[in-house]
This record gives sequence, structure tokens and C-alpha cells, in this order.
Amino acid sequence: MRVVNRSLHWEIEHEMKLRGYNMHQLSELTGINQGNLSMALSGVSRSMSINQLDALGKVFGKVPGWLYELYIKECITSEKVSKPRLTSYLVRCAEVGRNDCIDAVLPKVFDNSKNVQIIFTSAEKLFKKGKQNESERFYELVVANVKDSFSEMLTMSHYRLFTIAVQGTDAEKNWKAVIRFDPFRNRLPDSYRLDALYQLARVCYSLNKWSEVEEYAGELVELSTVVSADEVVALQRHPVYYYGKGLLYLGSMLERQGLYEESKKYVRSYADLEWPEPLDESGQKEVEQFKIWGKANLYTLEVLTGNEGNIDEYADYLASLNQLNDIVAGLIAIVSSANTHVFNIDHVLARFSGYIDRFDVFNNHLILSDRHLRYRYHKAIYAFRNGRIEEGLDETLHCLSLAKNTKKYEDGFECVTLFESYRDRASAQQLKKYRLAVGVRKEVFLE
Repeated sequence: MRVVNRSLHWEIEHEMKLRGYNMHQLSELTGINQGNLSMALSGVSRSMSINQLDALGKVFGKVPGWLYELYIKECITSEKVSKPRLTSYLVRCAEVGRNDCIDAVLPKVFDNSKNVQIIFTSAEKLFKKGKQNESERFYELVVANVKDSFSEMLTMSHYRLFTIAVQGTDAEKNWKAVIRFDPFRNRLPDSYRLDALYQLARVCYSLNKWSEVEEYAGELVELSTVVSADEVVALQRHPVYYYGKGLLYLGSMLERQGLYEESKKYVRSYADLEWPEPLDESGQKEVEQFKIWGKANLYTLEVLTGNEGNIDEYADYLASLNQLNDIVAGLIAIVSSANTHVFNIDHVLARFSGYIDRFDVFNNHLILSDRHLRYRYHKAIYAFRNGRIEEGLDETLHCLSLAKNTKKYEDGFECVTLFESYRDRASAQQLKKYRLAVGVRKEVFLE
């Protein structure tokens, strides 16, 4: 009869007996030193690691997470908490989905408020292993349990949560993430603060929050020049990258507001970046990339001001780049200008039709999904202006779907308004798609 009082050691020895393994054989199969294995199973010491338990489970044909509910005694006793073991245990529980084990151990962890460091370390290990979704819960626990508002752990947890939250294209979620993180941005170490400011500017640009873009991008430009002189700070990219990105967002912000001449000043600055010290190979590569973007964006501004004569030259340049993201950005400018200044660009659209058919790959990308939406909207207006009503309605429906998926309700409202203007010309199939897209949520777009 199986004993009621289960223990980790008893279960392992039971599996050994079932398979007829002795200690030497088990050591050979698992790669665990025989002496260490013997001591762990005899109870002489709490010497078994979670990786060793996983190795035993694999040999016994068990699923990942086997006996994790019993392993906690290896980490916590009434006298002591083994921080390294508990950290490794929490990380593995998160990786294999043993949330029940995490739930069971948390009250014991928080018996001592100092143990919040274990939670933070576990979160960092998961985050750096690319397990961002799994780390989120631990960062939230740090936020909930650290009372010192200037704690570095608290600040870093807010930064990580912001980074995790803005991976997608949900406009509501992204704006809430900005609001939540904003008060902590200046408390980060400079090595993280540059990237945080870049991400803040990037997210706000996708949300058309121009005053926030100006604030964050301006801070990015200023801080990048300060940090460049500090050789101690370790950055993800060369500081010239952050400097150029700050200028780029400042120029793009002005462009989106129709301030084309003011925008050109920034574009020229990052198209010909000047840096106060010699650049290494990585820095020089960044400068070369900004030259490409600068040239493209100067073309963009010329086109937006109504310079129809530059259209074909701009199209040639976009084709030479052969980059889908550059092409969608360029076509937005070309189509928008064609609508504003009333000229024909059918030959340009035909030239890039193969690229246009692939724009849906952007739908899960923060900035590029916004560009795709804007392209479809301007393209719909262009089609209507040229009497191609069916095409215009299709483009409007495409745009409406993108706005709905990203929760950009202002853009959705514009799509609804545009569709309603031509509703009496819509086919039965288009009306069906429209009703499905708007559905019971029509009031959201119209509120």
C-alpha cells in the first residue's frame, strides 16, 4: 500500500525500485555525481537542485514539473530560505506552467519582506531568457510589495512591465502602459533610460500623441549626448543611434502635423549626423542608416508639399531600397499628396502592387501597423476621388478592420464616416462585411 506521507526522496527511490536502478546506474543515466545523488536521497543534506530533479524526471519518463510540489522543502525550511534554490525553482515553475506551485510558495516567500528580492531576481532571469510573459507576474508582485517609491527594483519592474505591455498593437493597452510607466522613467539608470525614452517616443508616435513625442524625443536627444561621454554605461546600441532616433521622431512629429519646413531641419540633422567623437564600426553603421532614412524623408517632405515632379524619382529611390517598411511609408506620402494636390499616381501604385499585397504582414507591428492603416485610408480616398467606388469601399473596409483590431477608435470613426458617405453604392457583400466589422460596437466608433 502506497504511503500517504509523500516525500521527494521517497518518490524518487520508489521510481528507482520500479525500474530496478541502483545508485550507480541512475548516476550514469542522469549525469549527476553519484556521491551527490546518494547524499540528496539519504537526506544528509538539501543538496538536490531543480535541474537535477528535472534530469531524474526525464530518466523516469515523467512530464516537466514532476514532483515540483514536493521540491519546496529543498528551498524552504522553518529555519532558512535558500535564495538560489528558490529562485531557480520559481523560474522553472514559470517555464513549465506549474503556477499551482508558485501559488503555494508565495505566502511563505512573503513571510519576510526582504524576500521580494527573490521574486525580482526570478523575474529578471525569465525576462533575459526571453520568457517575458512568464516574467510579468513576478514583476507585478514586486510592484505590489515594494513600498519605497525610489527603489531600483520597483523602477526596473515598472520598466520591464512597460516593455512587455507595448509589444503588441493594442492602442488602449499601450497608452495605459505609457501613463503607468512615465513617472518612473527618470529614475532608471542611464543605460536603461535611453532605451526607455526611445520606446516611449515610439509608442506615443504610433498613438499620435504629439506633445508626448516631443517631450520624450527631446529628452532622448539630450541624454544620448551626455551618456556618450560616460564609458562606464553599457548601452544596447551606440549612443548615436538614440541621438538619431530622437531627431527622427521630432522631425516625423512635425511632418505628421503638416509643419514640413520645420520638419526638414531635423531631417537634415540626422541625414548628416555630426558626433563629438570618432565613431567605431557600429556607430558608423548607425550613421549610414540615418543617411538612408534622411534621404527618403526629404523626398517625403518634397512630395507632401506638392512637388509632383519628384514622384518618379522618389519611387525609383524606394524601389532601390527594396524594403517593405520604407515603401509603405513612401506610398503614404505619395497617395496623401496626390489627394491634397490632385494629381494621378496610378502608375506608381501599379509599380508597387506586389509590395502592397504584402502590407498585411505589418498587422502585429507597432509602427508599421499604424502605417498600414494610414495607407489604406489615403488609398480609399484616392480611389473615391478617381471614381473607383468599389475599390474605395474595399480599402475603407480594410482600414476599418485594422482600426478595430488595434483599438484605434478615432481612426475607426473616420472609416465609418467615409463608408457611410458611399454606403448607397456598396454591394451586398460589402455591406455584410461592414456590419460584421462594426457590429454591436458601432457606438464605440461614433461616440
